[in-house]
Amino acid sequence: MQKERFITSQLNQKEETADVSLRPQSFADFPGQERVKERLQIMVQAAKERNEPLSHLLLCGPPGLGKTTLAYIIANTRGVQVKSTSGPVIEKPGDLAGLLTGLGDGDVLFIDEIHRLPMAIEEYLYSAMEDYVIDIMLDQGAGSRSVRLNIPHFTLIGATTRQGRISAPLRSRFGMTCRLDYYHTPELQRILTRSAGILGVDAEPEGLFEVARRCRGTPRIANNLLRWVRDYVQVKNHKVITRKLADAALKMLDIDETGLDEMDTRLLEAILFKFKGGPVGIKNLSVALSEEESTIEDVYEPFLIQEGYLMRTPQGRVATDKAAQRFGLPGGGGPGLPPLQPELPVE
Repeated sequence: MQKERFITSQLNQKEETADVSLRPQSFADFPGQERVKERLQIMVQAAKERNEPLSHLLLCGPPGLGKTTLAYIIANTRGVQVKSTSGPVIEKPGDLAGLLTGLGDGDVLFIDEIHRLPMAIEEYLYSAMEDYVIDIMLDQGAGSRSVRLNIPHFTLIGATTRQGRISAPLRSRFGMTCRLDYYHTPELQRILTRSAGILGVDAEPEGLFEVARRCRGTPRIANNLLRWVRDYVQVKNHKVITRKLADAALKMLDIDETGLDEMDTRLLEAILFKFKGGPVGIKNLSVALSEEESTIEDVYEPFLIQEGYLMRTPQGRVATDKAAQRFGLPGGGGPGLPPLQPELPVE
């Protein structure tokens, strides 16, 4: 006779679905971004009172801050359907026409990474956004002709991590542009508290605070780290996520108390010790780290610059005094190293 197995902790319980969605469904459940939420709530309420479609909306900001979540919240609050796609998926005008003709009046078309739309598709969007028509070319050469399709009065919500790559004509057709910023630790702790409840995880506030302050101000990273900490605590035969256990779990991922991971540390060490604090060009830095230039620029540098560890200058990258002090180098340099050069103009 097999021994009966007992579940001794909520941490060991199987999730009810294979992929539990942690996305909030309403503005009330969406912590942070208060100014952006206030604008969007006014826009949605006014459209509901007039029974009109929402104005087209552009959401921009770093990845993982909730642009997709906000798009679904807007559609839920307005009481309309949302159809989701991404810029690289729409390759030809027929793809766009199929999406637009399948919408109902007032429905939302959400395009993630909208800056990656082909230029030809952008031009088709101009008339769709302003006049709610789209002209499709049939055949080619002397026998070519166009067919005009009337489309429902829809709302386009675009999300982008690179607003500057959207062409000016398309960008000007959005009624409002909202930028999402990185979250503060108390806001991330509220997000983690809600996520822990959905996942059925027992956690002390101090344990969640430890995760919140080390997730680079990004809810997506915070939720991923929470899942990892839950797994760590479960395997170590504990029942509750405490500050000490959270700290141990995150150190196993090489994430320190300031939220810097292994690659962040390697980047700063390379500038400080291999290039004497900088300035150093991105190409040299890429070779020193064996990492792509675009990855350094888009993934690692933004957080280091925001936290004051790094500066971009016309001459190259420069480590700041804060970075030097992190490695025990007084005054921006150590023995044999010249002082850093914070006086260089920032790009």
